[in-house]
Amino acid sequence: MKKRQWSPEKKALIVIQGLKGTPVSEICNEHQISQAQYYQWRDQFLNNASKTFEVSSTSRKEARMEREIHKLRALVGELTLELKKSDEVFG
Repeated sequence: MKKRQWSPEKKALIVIQGLKGTPVSEICNEHQISQAQYYQWRDQFLNNASKTFEVSSTSRKEARMEREIHKLRALVGELTLELKKSDEVFG
């Protein structure tokens, strides 16, 4: 029998159903998972919940780094053109 693969998004939706009050037995029957599996996913979800709020700071940092990369690439381009011009003049 092939082992099923659950995406993180699907696992989260299943766990949220239980957190919203749907009986765990009903969720497990619907998705054909064991209650032990549900509770393992729920515990993992709750243990990592605080990371949800770290995303915005990571995104800001990534955006700042992307801007810096863009500036540096532009500078490299300008310097390359100046070098080519100087090679033509002195070459």
